[in-house]
This record gives sequence, structure tokens and C-alpha cells, in this order.
Amino acid sequence: MIHLSRKQIGYLRGYLFISPWLLGLVLLYLGPMLLSLYMSATNWDLFTAPRFIGLENYRRMMQDGLFWKSLFNTVIYVGGRVPLVLILALVVAILLNQNIPGRNFLRTAYYLPVVTPQVAMFLLWVWMFEPNVGLINYVLSWVGISPGPQWLGHPFWAKPALIIVSAWGIGSIMVIFLAGLQGVPQQLYEAAELDGASAWHKVLYVTLPMITPVIFFNLIMGIIGSFQVFAKAIVMTGGGPANATLMYVLYLYNQAFLWFRMGYGAALAWVLFAILFVFTYIMFKRSAWVYYEGRK
Repeated sequence: MIHLSRKQIGYLRGYLFISPWLLGLVLLYLGPMLLSLYMSATNWDLFTAPRFIGLENYRRMMQDGLFWKSLFNTVIYVGGRVPLVLILALVVAILLNQNIPGRNFLRTAYYLPVVTPQVAMFLLWVWMFEPNVGLINYVLSWVGISPGPQWLGHPFWAKPALIIVSAWGIGSIMVIFLAGLQGVPQQLYEAAELDGASAWHKVLYVTLPMITPVIFFNLIMGIIGSFQVFAKAIVMTGGGPANATLMYVLYLYNQAFLWFRMGYGAALAWVLFAILFVFTYIMFKRSAWVYYEGRK
């Protein structure tokens, strides 16, 4: 008979309580990740047995023009979307943090696109970008821009169009900024006013430094989310025209689930993971500008 000490019994109870989570972690996360890592070293089409080919998928990737095209498109999208969304969300959050009439209604209105079905929203934007009868070109004609851009039908304008659509979904980032703004101590604003600071100076020298952890969080999550853009590209353009909006995850999807090259698709997924890991690591190493109370 095994005799356990009270401390060991406590450990055992703790592990029993978290065992459902541990099983979910192993079966639903770690297991599939390890399986996909093995798949990335195979040639597998879902219909025949996987054939181990080592690093051949990764070597092939380096010579794949569409891989580099999709990576380039995604980097351009990230570089355009992340600053646009962060700046807009921060400006809106600062405005809605003021005591203005209808503030609660405006907060709700800005958040509504987040809970709107994505496919329906993107189809609405496809109509708005329609070059002949779309609302955007109609508005541009008021200021003398006629005919307007072809938008989703032109290789140059298609990526800017997808970036513009991103401004519609700033609600979740705005809410996080609002939470950060409400945590800024009021006495700092009062001290700045006593020193004669203007509203702009208070934002620049009090608000922004105090919410740098929130800005950093939204920056990291925005980059990770932007690299994984998929629904917008597949619904609005399908990757066209001329692969101008062929985003990385869309190309991964095509390889794995359209052309049944599961091994190559798994290799693409692990390269994306490596890119995001390295990028996030560098961002954390360069985060000296982020202010944490108590950090020396």
C-alpha cells in the first residue's frame, strides 16, 4: 500500500482538477502540432500513405515563386493595416473616453462590426468597392475623381482596398485602449494642467507613455493577426487579380485543402510560426520604450 504525505496528496488533487485542461492541451494542441511537424517532412495527399521526404518541402519552398509572392503581399498588408488600425483605434478611444453626449451609444456603434458576420461584411465591402455603381467611387466623383479606381479588379489597388476594410473592425482594439486609458491616474493630468500643459501635451507626455503596455500588446496581437489574414482575401478577391492579394494563409489553404498537398501546407504553417516567433521575440527585446510601473 502506497502512503502519501499531505503535500503529495495536495499535488495529486491539483493535477486531478486540471487533468481535463491537460488532456485538452495534449490532445487538441500539442498532439496536432507535433503531427503537423511530422507532416511537414512528408509528401501526403490525404489519399495515400504519407511518404517521408525530409526537408524537401522546405527546399521546394525556397524556389516557389508563389510562396515569396504571398509572403510579400502579407508583409505589405501587415505594414499598412497595423499602423492604420492602431492609430484609428487609439484616436477613437481617446475621443470616447471624454464625457461627451451619446458616448455609450458611440462605443456600441464602433464595436458592432466586431460581432457582425465577417462574410456578410466583406460582401458588403465588395459592393462598395464596385467601380461603376459602388458607393466609394460615387463619393470620389463628388471631388472630381471620375472614373475612380478599379479597386478589387486592379493589381495595384486591391491591397490598399483590403487595408481600408481593416479600418472597419477597430472595435476590439478600441475597447482595449479604453481600458488602458481609464487606468491612467487622474492626478497626472491635474499635475500637467498645473504646469500649463495643453490638451495635446497631456496626450503626448501623459497619456501615451502611461498606456505604452497597451499599445505594445495591441501592436503584437495586430501583427500576429494580420499575418494570418484569410477570410478577407478569400471572400473579397480569392487571391486575385494576378495574385495581388494572395495572402500567406490563403496560399497555405490552397496548397493543403484545395490541391491536397498536406505535407507542403504543413511546412508553410511551420514557416509562418517561425516568422511570427522571431518577429515577436525581436519586438520583446526592443520593448525598452514600454513603461511598466516598478520596472527599473
